[in-house]
Amino acid sequence: MVETRRWLRRTGFGVVAAMLATTPFGAAPAQAAEATGELAGSAWLDIGGVNAAVTAVRGAAGGKVRNGTVDTASLTGTGIGVALIDSGIAPVPGLNQPGKVINGPDLSFESQTPGLQHTDTYGHGTHMAGIIAGSDPAGGYEGVAPGAHLISLKTAAYDGAVDVSQVIAAIDWVVAHRNDPGLNIRVLNLSFGTDSIQPSLVDPLSFAVETAWKKGIVVVVSAGNDGAARMTMPSANPYVLAVGAADPNGTEARTDDTIATFSNRGTAARHPDLIAAGRSLVSLRVPGSYIDTQYPAARVGDRLFRGSGTSQAAAVVSGSVALLLQQRPGLTPDQVKQLLMKTADPLAKPDPIGSGAGQLDIAGAATLIAPLGATQTWQAATGLGTLEASRGTSHLVDGVTGIQLIGERDIFGKPWVPLTWVTAARNGRAWTGGTWNGSVWSGQAFTGTSWASSTWAIVTWTGRSWAGRSWAGDSWAGRSWNGGTWTGRSWAYGTWAGRSWAGRSWA
Repeated sequence: MVETRRWLRRTGFGVVAAMLATTPFGAAPAQAAEATGELAGSAWLDIGGVNAAVTAVRGAAGGKVRNGTVDTASLTGTGIGVALIDSGIAPVPGLNQPGKVINGPDLSFESQTPGLQHTDTYGHGTHMAGIIAGSDPAGGYEGVAPGAHLISLKTAAYDGAVDVSQVIAAIDWVVAHRNDPGLNIRVLNLSFGTDSIQPSLVDPLSFAVETAWKKGIVVVVSAGNDGAARMTMPSANPYVLAVGAADPNGTEARTDDTIATFSNRGTAARHPDLIAAGRSLVSLRVPGSYIDTQYPAARVGDRLFRGSGTSQAAAVVSGSVALLLQQRPGLTPDQVKQLLMKTADPLAKPDPIGSGAGQLDIAGAATLIAPLGATQTWQAATGLGTLEASRGTSHLVDGVTGIQLIGERDIFGKPWVPLTWVTAARNGRAWTGGTWNGSVWSGQAFTGTSWASSTWAIVTWTGRSWAGRSWAGDSWAGRSWNGGTWTGRSWAYGTWAGRSWAGRSWA
């Protein structure tokens, strides 16, 4: 019987948890914020006017490019779509301007609750979105690629609960709709991972991200926060960009930067491709979200929030990739990966395994000639492994009966037939209208109609106020799906402790 524990886990946002356990996302041991607020070495944060996320991000990514040569001064990621599979995005300043956020389908357990569709009740997705593409000049906040637009696919509920089948469905949707009018999805950020117990060659989550990569999408995945040797899934897939976290140690200079202690190191066979700023990153806060109410010491003023993890590092890289693709739209994913790795800065104390090629230097990548013949030739994944092995130790638990979602079935209880899914996913046909794996993901988020054309160009936020909203507690009547085997059940994560969303800490 798989041991279950009540805790949260995020791959790069760094959820703080008071307890520690083996995490399916390779998250590092979570640490609670100190009562006094500031983490040691965080005085370097520009609390008064945070720009380009934080000083570390400004030095490593967008700000450095825009302050450079004439050829790169205008790079903001304009025209590039970054898909974010996460807990949704809240319409907070910096993300609420028309056209900034385009909602894909809500695949979370909150999609059936009026008023909660697409919105971020957890707080992780908004933090990632802010780092990638936030733009709030009035508030003094700017992400790495403020001109990019975000395609949000909500999979996680207020407590981070999500099954691997939901994440796979979200990736399949991104592949199927990457070229829809107004989307132009060129980047996929996945700050998520599981402790899958099967090789990446057969794991279905690994196959899903590899398929997206081969369809022309740069897939950026957090390496996990366990500090463990093993890479989480799907960062274990050799094609994608696996990102570890760098610790700036409280200074702007890179001479003292190190690998963050929580960042998964990997092995000689598979390790992070590079690292990026991932400690004490400031981004946009969702007032009243789960993380906001649980970790008030991580607040920076009224509108910002501080967190650490490989999730944040992945977000920095995703925004940076958007800049490169605006500059050179014809770059392939393999070329992007090689550019970033060739120009990465080696650490003062080299660690070719834990830090991969080194620390992200997007300004260097933006000025390097694109490599010719940059083609990865790893053995292709088959995706014919099991869904259960892909979950690792992370399982949803029926809050009413205590039954775990295990075995070869998705959240609707539909049988998982690997060969059928692989064939459809490889051809970009895993979704048919609002149907995936034989189920209509019904409700307000799924009507079975086309997701293409002008449907996405006009999606805007409503005038919902987030001030004082409290998402704490277990009063989520709409956490269950309409229809299917699981009707009326309230799912929660039984093995969550900052896990699958690979988080280190909120402070």
